[in-house]
Amino acid sequence: MVNVGRPERLQIMLSPEELAALDDWRFAHRMPTRAAAIRELLKRGMASAVDGPEQHKRKSRDYSVVEWRTAERRPSGNGGGRANGNSGD
Repeated sequence: MVNVGRPERLQIMLSPEELAALDDWRFAHRMPTRAAAIRELLKRGMASAVDGPEQHKRKSRDYSVVEWRTAERRPSGNGGGRANGNSGD
């Protein structure tokens, strides 16, 4: 059944750590679904966002739910650290 109030579908890819962080937040805030948690986080993030000029110079890989250690974030050689070489961007 399609929700008439939300006809658009958005697909995102998350690392296991990001998904765990989302689920932890969801359960701590008693959100009924991951989608509801994501909508609430989007609402909160957009309400508090302050965009500066430096925001426009960042790449998709620079945005993460969890903080990556430098060695994990920019490994050498294998396509951004993913086993299949797909950056997910």
